[in-house]
Amino acid sequence: MRQSLKRKSRNAVYKQKLRALIKEARALAAQSKQTEAAKMIGAIYKAADKAAKESILKKGTADRIKSRLTLLISKQKAPAAK
Repeated sequence: MRQSLKRKSRNAVYKQKLRALIKEARALAAQSKQTEAAKMIGAIYKAADKAAKESILKKGTADRIKSRLTLLISKQKAPAAK
């Protein structure tokens, strides 16, 4: 098997795992289940950092994903200030 095909399949696994975690966390946040979504942040951080380390994502992209998800979950968690 060509090395590029091996790498492509390995990279796809990292991307799919990250996408699945993000999708699940966004769904939980939309359902107002912030505590469950907040518990997933560690796994999302780990997957994003691993993808950046393996050069599947750029570091800035991984940071942006983490930042936006954290913001989404914390915004849902905090009561609206008037």
